[in-house]
Amino acid sequence: MTLQSPVNPAQTPVFWREAQLPFIEARSIADGRKVCYSRHSHEVFSIGAITAGHSTYLHEKSSQTISTGTVVLMNPGDVHACNPIDDQPWSYVMLYVDAQWLGRVQQACGVEGFRALAATSSTDPQLFAGLLDLHRTLIDPALESLHKHEAAIVFFTLMQRRLGGVDQPLKKVNLKVSRAALYIDEHYLQAIRLEDICQAANLSEAYLIRAFEQHYHMTPHAYLINRRIQHAQTQLRDGEAIVDIAQRSGFADQAHFQRAFKKHLAATPGQYRQ
Repeated sequence: MTLQSPVNPAQTPVFWREAQLPFIEARSIADGRKVCYSRHSHEVFSIGAITAGHSTYLHEKSSQTISTGTVVLMNPGDVHACNPIDDQPWSYVMLYVDAQWLGRVQQACGVEGFRALAATSSTDPQLFAGLLDLHRTLIDPALESLHKHEAAIVFFTLMQRRLGGVDQPLKKVNLKVSRAALYIDEHYLQAIRLEDICQAANLSEAYLIRAFEQHYHMTPHAYLINRRIQHAQTQLRDGEAIVDIAQRSGFADQAHFQRAFKKHLAATPGQYRQ
């Protein structure tokens, strides 16, 4: 009998993907000491963050040592590899993004279609923190696809601003943004996709996020949650059961409703009803 060494869960890559967000995929690993790559490339845009330790980063003909806080970027087709150093522990998260989708985000910043980024790595703390926040948002099963979709656009708009050097001022689109808000007002008790709001407003995803926030001082998802909380307040005043309100107000479950309600009103639904 051959004895096999037990598998260390920390050394097993964890992948995330969601059918409603086909333009983005995530990968993470907590202990990368046994993770070794040969030189390779992707058809998509790749961006990752070293969350602990050190590793080597090969990009085309260059090689460097990177550490915690470093963001790495690979345009489609760029040959690259990240590998451990002398069995030292390191961890990372990676996002793989469809270039055409990213191009539409860049277009809202004044770029015509997808433009490859010149930077191959960055130690920008705002970019690093934003990437980790986006990864946490994507993998959270309690969050709606709209929230995740919106968070992806916000982060990659930030990336373009920090590394792309182009940011086009918004034109006045108040009427179209009002159509987006009206669509949310009419459908807030249902599961809403960002594509649905964009179609109602006749705006691209990235442009809608920026214009909506500029006009209403909150993102479409925040506006949606706010409408649901307003609806829940009315139901609570009418004496409806909290569990029923959670189910009928568009929240994933009662716990999600409780958290959102307290975040908005600094009180639980039970406290508000009393």
